[in-house]
Amino acid sequence: MIGPRAGTKVWLAAGITDMRCGIDSLAVKVQTTLAEDPYAGHVFAFRGRRGDLVKLLWSDGDGMCLLTKRLERGRFVWPQADTGSVALSAAQLSMLLEGIDWRRPDRTWQPRTAA
Repeated sequence: MIGPRAGTKVWLAAGITDMRCGIDSLAVKVQTTLAEDPYAGHVFAFRGRRGDLVKLLWSDGDGMCLLTKRLERGRFVWPQADTGSVALSAAQLSMLLEGIDWRRPDRTWQPRTAA
């Protein structure tokens, strides 16, 4: 499977993005709006107006990758801000792509006392 290297940062672009944008347009948005380098190996996530479509932009060193996911039901959980970005961990990105609220995941078990 193709995947980012360990230590790769994940950035959510706050606000709404035109989902007609391709690799070049999204790379320009990363440079101008987020003030980041799109070729640094980080993952940049963008969400459309309806909230059921997300695009991930990622440079693997050999080229630029554009991944798209559309949820059949539900919406992707996104920050309320209109501008800027939010940093996520790889685990939070995984939850986001599954349609899970990555901000407050429910733990199935938590220790009460030390054994």
